Parts: sequence; C-alpha cells; structure tokens
Amino acid sequence: ACEQLIKTSEQPHWRSSCRSERYLTSLILLRVGGVCSQEAKCGFAIILMALYWCTECIPLAMTALLPVVLFPMLGIMEASEVCVQYLKDSNMLFFGGLLVAIAVEHWNLHKRIALQVLLIVGVKPSLLMIGFMSTTAFLSMWISNTASTAMMLPIANAVLQQLCDTEARAEEREMGLRAAKDGQDNETEQKYEKLSKGMSLSVCYSASIGGTATLTGTTPNVILKGQIDELFPGNGGIINFASWFGFAFPNMVLMLALSWLWLQFLYLGFNLKKSFGCGTKKETDQEAFQVIKDEYKKLGRMTFAEACVLTIFTLLVLLWFTREPGFIPGWATVLFNKDKEFVTDGTVAILIVSAFFFFSLLCLFIPLDDDFSTLLNWDIVHEKMPWNILLLLGGGFALAHGSEVSGLSIWLGECLIPLQSIPPFAISILLCLLVAMFTECSSNTATTTLFLPILAIAIQIHPMYVMLPCTIAASLAFMLPVATPPNAIAFSYGNLKVIDMAKAGFVLNFVGVLIINLAVNTWGAAMFDLNTFPTALKPSSAKFNDGLKSHCHP
Repeated sequence: ACEQLIKTSEQPHWRSSCRSERYLTSLILLRVGGVCSQEAKCGFAIILMALYWCTECIPLAMTALLPVVLFPMLGIMEASEVCVQYLKDSNMLFFGGLLVAIAVEHWNLHKRIALQVLLIVGVKPSLLMIGFMSTTAFLSMWISNTASTAMMLPIANAVLQQLCDTEARAEEREMGLRAAKDGQDNETEQKYEKLSKGMSLSVCYSASIGGTATLTGTTPNVILKGQIDELFPGNGGIINFASWFGFAFPNMVLMLALSWLWLQFLYLGFNLKKSFGCGTKKETDQEAFQVIKDEYKKLGRMTFAEACVLTIFTLLVLLWFTREPGFIPGWATVLFNKDKEFVTDGTVAILIVSAFFFFSLLCLFIPLDDDFSTLLNWDIVHEKMPWNILLLLGGGFALAHGSEVSGLSIWLGECLIPLQSIPPFAISILLCLLVAMFTECSSNTATTTLFLPILAIAIQIHPMYVMLPCTIAASLAFMLPVATPPNAIAFSYGNLKVIDMAKAGFVLNFVGVLIINLAVNTWGAAMFDLNTFPTALKPSSAKFNDGLKSHCHP
C-alpha cells in the first residue's frame, strides 16, 4: 500500500495542487483501509491526520475532527463512542483554566503583577533579564504563552530604549566632543541592539518554559493527563495539579536558570561587574526605572474587580493544591472521593470559574461603579476562548482510544519489544530529542497528540518514564520563529535573524532534554515510583494485556 502511494505521488497530476493532494490522499488511504485489518485501518487514520497536522493544509481543529468520520466509516468504533472522547474531564480542566486566564487578562491583572515585579528587581542589565524571565514564566503558568509574551515584550523594548537614550545623552555630556559623540553613539546603539536581541529571546523562551510548570499552563500537559486517564484508567489519579506542580516546577526553575546563564553568556558576557550594573551612572538607571514606574501609575489603584479576580484565582490554586496533595488526605478525599474519584481538578475549575458569572447576581443587590456590572460575560469568553484547542484535545483522546480498541496498541507493543535491551535512560533521551526536533516544525499540541499514544506502549518500563519527559520536550521549541507564537512575536520585536534564534535555541534544546531526564531519574522517579511497572498502570483493555503477556519478561 505504501509503495502504491509513493508511485501515485510521483504522477504529475498528484502535484497539481494542494487541494488535489488532500482529496487524493484521503481517497487512497480510505480505499486501502477498506481491505486491511483493524490495526492497519487505525494506522492509516493516524498517518492521514499526521500528514494534515504537519502540512496544515486544512485547519488543525478540522483535522482533529477526522476520527468522527474515519473511525465509524472504517469500522473501528461507533460514532457515539468516538464523539464521547471530545468532551472529557481533561477538557473541562483546560476550559476552566482558560476562563481564569481570560478574566485575568480582561482586567489587566497580569500587567499589574508584571510591572510590580520589575519595580522590585530594578533595571540593571542582568537583573532586568532575570526580572523579565521570571515574570514571564510566572504569568505563563496561568495564562497563555502568547499573551504573556505579547504583553512583556513591549515593556522590555520601552525600558531598553530608555536605557539606550539616557546612556547616550550622559556620554554626550561627558565627552563633549562631536566626533567622539558620534563614535560613542554607534557603540551604545550596537550594545543595546545586542541586549535587545537577548531580552527578546529571554522573554519568548521563558514563556515556553514557564508553561510547563502547571497542569493547565500549556496544552501538552493536559493532553498527557487525558492520555494517562484514557489508556490507564486504573492509575488512581497519578497526574493531578499538585503532583504535576511538584514534579515540573523545580524542573522549570532549573531550566530557567540555565537559560538565563546561556543568554547572559551570549548577549551580556560574564563581566558580572558590568552586567549587574556596578559602577554605572545612576541617572541612566533612574530614568529607565521611571519608565516602568509611569506604566504602573497608568494602571491606577487596584480596582474592586481586580481584587475579586485575584481572590478567585488564589482560591482556585489553593483548592487545586489541596484537593489531593499526596502526602496527606486532601479535602476531596475526605468529603467526596472515599470510594471513587467523584471530584477531580476539572470539577474544581468549573466550580470556581462559575463565580465569575454568579457575581453578576450580587451586583443586582450591591451598588457598584457604573462601569462595573460583572467580572466576566460570555461575549468576552466567546471572543477570546481558543475553541480549536478543545477540539485538538478531543482529537488526541479519540486517537488514543481508537489505537486501543483497534488493537494497534498491541501491534506497536510487539514491535517495540526489541527496545527492552536498550537502557531506559537512553530510550528517554532519544525520544525526547525526537520530540523536540519534531515540535520545531509542528505545533506542540499536534506533536504530543501523535507521540503520546505510541510512547505509552509497553517497552516493559513505566509508561510515564517516557511520557513525562516527552510531554515537556514538546514545549522546547526554541530554534525557529515559526515553531511557536512566542518565538514569532519575539522575532518581530527584537531585530532578530533566524540564525540568532537557531544558535541560542540549539543549545537550549539539548540543555532542556538533559534537565528533563535528570528530573525524571531523580525526584520524578521518587514521586511517581517510575522504577517499577505497577499493575494500576496496566491498560484497561484485556486484549492489550493478553497480547503482550507472552512477550513480557518475568
């Protein structure tokens, strides 16, 4: 079938247009799928979706809906069984997290937090980079990476421009000579142009890194939780907000610190006395500091709405952490989850975000400002909610379920049995490098959706031993401007060339993979007991277990 597909693709009419490519590919794969086994049919559906996701010849969300058509027509699953996969608990968790992020952005709370942090760290070059990176990473833990990058980069550019102008004026007064001034101006501009590149890269990289720290910070994290719950329903809620944060937050801090050191070396050098601002002119710092201060003053005093959003946001985070912390029984375990897991992180998310809308009822009885009627309304949600991401999540869950039902999981498990002879840490590193390379030319959501069901197949090691690092590796898109929206935004702001981003990102990709695998083999192994293959993580399908039993070593 593959040889026939290649021969067909070499014909002139095949290359005539993107439209003919889409339909001919679909027809050929559907035709081949009609005469093949269940495993092959599911494989053809996955290959077709992979081609469409990589080439983006149709919208990603539309590709994610193809299982609704392909699986019933190929006889893999009934349509009702496929459609159920598109609205699971993980979707509710992600939807609730996005609603909170929309509320935070709507009331400019994220900008207030960012400017307040910058006022604390100051405007010394290295400290300024630390301030922007830590602030962007923190915001990306709760709001979208794109939004945090789009907000922080204009502030960074304004501060750097003020630093450059102030230093140029100070040197002009000090030198007093026109010729010397011209030469010094060029040197100052070159220095700040280089610093601007480093600052732009630091913001977009920290946005991607920060999103890995929380379960709702970026889409691949939620996909992992959904895939684990789908493929291994007896896992006992091994992935929840608290357990993910306990594993991923130290990893994020370590990656952020090493990223800062690498960018410091590339764009500021290791002259700590100079880069930390020792001995520089105070006037330069004061005027740049005033730019940040003026931006903060424009926000005015914290409004009643901002205070409410901050309170609800804080309450949500506290409930997530204490629902099932692991080391002690959580409130959900004591009150609701004694026999089954009735209350999940998704339940908590929807409960708390509903407060944004119930608040409008309170406004009917309490007189407030005329400009304030509710914390959030559905028109704002409808406008800002990335609905396509919810469909992408569902498409991934449908693929995972189809792989299990069709028997493709058994076939892949048998094919991967020779990998048992390779040390687990080597398998993890190689797979992370593969995912990190693939995500440079494909969205991290599509990458995770395609790889995770395959990585879950038994190589007789704990499935999360490879799924955890590869999920985070999908966010290590540092080399190309088209890899992520934050990279594209930075490319337009920082006078960057592709080679600048590739040079900085190439090293960070390898550093990130090594850090992730260090985390998995140290505190990750202790937290999730990754050195054994527990019965609770065996797939639910009896067919899967029977198919692999004969191949498993004692």
